[in-house]
Amino acid sequence: MSRIISLSVDNEFANSLDTLIEKSGYKNRSRFLRDAALFFAEIQQKGELMNMDGNLTVEGHLVVYYQHGSEQKLMVSRSGDIEVAAYHHSSRLGHSCHSSVDVVHVKGTAEHVRSVFKQLQNTPNVDKVSFISAPMREEDCC
Repeated sequence: MSRIISLSVDNEFANSLDTLIEKSGYKNRSRFLRDAALFFAEIQQKGELMNMDGNLTVEGHLVVYYQHGSEQKLMVSRSGDIEVAAYHHSSRLGHSCHSSVDVVHVKGTAEHVRSVFKQLQNTPNVDKVSFISAPMREEDCC
C-alpha cells in the first residue's frame, strides 16, 4: 500500500534534486528519495564499516577487484569469525584479460569483517576492496 508524503522545497533545491536524480540514473523521484533516505539513515545509525562498533553484527558483500595470476582466486574461507553465505568469482573482466572480481556474502561482527577487509586490501595484486552493507531490518524475515 502506498502513502503520499509531501515535501516543500525552494525552486533551486528542486532543480538540483531533479538533476541529481537524473545523473544517478533514477527515472522515479519517489524511488530516489526512498533509497537516499534509507541509505542516509543506515549510515547515520551504523556508520561505515571502518567506523562501526566492533561488536555490531553486520551482513553484506565484500567486492574485491584484483589482477590474477594463472588461475589465482582470492578465497575468504569460512571461519569461526565470519560466516560466508555465498562466493562468486569472475575473471577476464573489462578491457584486460587479467582482471578478476570476487563477491563474497559475509556475516559477522564489524570487527571481524573489518579484519578480513584489511587483509584483502593488503593482498598482492588487489586493486580495490569494497564492503556493501545489507539493508537494516527492524525484524527478522521469513
